[in-house]
Amino acid sequence: MAFLVDTNVLVYRFDARYPEKQRIARDVLHRGLRDDAARIPHQALIEFVSVATRTRVGSDPLLSPDEARHEVEELMTQFPILYPNAAVVHSALLGSAAYRLSWFDAHLWAYAEHYGLEEIVSEDFEHGRLYGSVRVRNPFRRG
Repeated sequence: MAFLVDTNVLVYRFDARYPEKQRIARDVLHRGLRDDAARIPHQALIEFVSVATRTRVGSDPLLSPDEARHEVEELMTQFPILYPNAAVVHSALLGSAAYRLSWFDAHLWAYAEHYGLEEIVSEDFEHGRLYGSVRVRNPFRRG
């Protein structure tokens, strides 16, 4: 089953502050690559660079701008990247209203809905909830 990868999975791969989440994120992407199941939305690549290169209170960014750009290049060669179109944006508008999602989460959901993906892998939605035809799985959830 193909699934959509949210930005937090991409970011945790490089965040040593959370070793368990780092391991889980690596496992999710490894499985997605091995099974040709993971899809990455264009939005997640943009957000990844922003988050990974942002200076954090009391510490350096997770990645330098060059490292983040290199990582995006690697992701683009390894995984199918999904791009927005008018239908995705329209679905995001409807999803934002119907499910009371933030604009960014609604847009992510719209990618999955539009491209026929059954699952979003993310910690930013309600675990197990069905949004339209898309279920959310939080791989970092305990229990």
